[in-house]
Amino acid sequence: MADTASETLPLRWRTPSLWVETATSDPLALLCDHAHLERKAASNALDLLGRWPARVELRDPEDFGPADRWVRVLTSIAQDELRHLAQVLRILNRRGGHLERSHVNPYAAALHKAVRRGSGPRELLDRLCVSALIEARSCERFELLGAHADDPELRRLFASLCQSEQGHYRAFLELAEMLPRVRAEREARWDAWLDIEAEVMQAQAPGTTMHSGVPA
Repeated sequence: MADTASETLPLRWRTPSLWVETATSDPLALLCDHAHLERKAASNALDLLGRWPARVELRDPEDFGPADRWVRVLTSIAQDELRHLAQVLRILNRRGGHLERSHVNPYAAALHKAVRRGSGPRELLDRLCVSALIEARSCERFELLGAHADDPELRRLFASLCQSEQGHYRAFLELAEMLPRVRAEREARWDAWLDIEAEVMQAQAPGTTMHSGVPA
């Protein structure tokens, strides 16, 4: 039997299925939270777009090199996230909900606090690792929702998004591998980030958000 999407992820703490009942207890809140996450994910990809650190001399017009790969991957991710945003907003609005003006994500905020700010290539490596981890965790959560949510429409929605998040997780790691000045430390830093993410995830309070914690 083929592995499920979440079984291929290197996450060091796995969300139990009991998380689903609390997370889906207010579908409008969950959909609103997820819409904000899609919006922020698109913004993150576009912000990273201009941060390719190496100046590339093009010798062959047909060979655009790493810089072009950087642009193509990040624009593709941004487009995916915007499509997902539109999809979630259609369901949210049809159900009588709306996108709240403010949004906080303690999980993502805690991860970003561990980013090495102002350190150039290391900061960029950390940002890519954080981006990959958020996509990986979302993939795991989507798979759980697709399998265990009582609401049929939510099951279909999140099951349809699972593979895309898995692809984004892999894409961010591939971009991290391209960074020319931090290759030697990439694997060790990724290993450290896996531990950080597990600790941060387990510290989250229960709630009706995509990155909420598990009830005691």
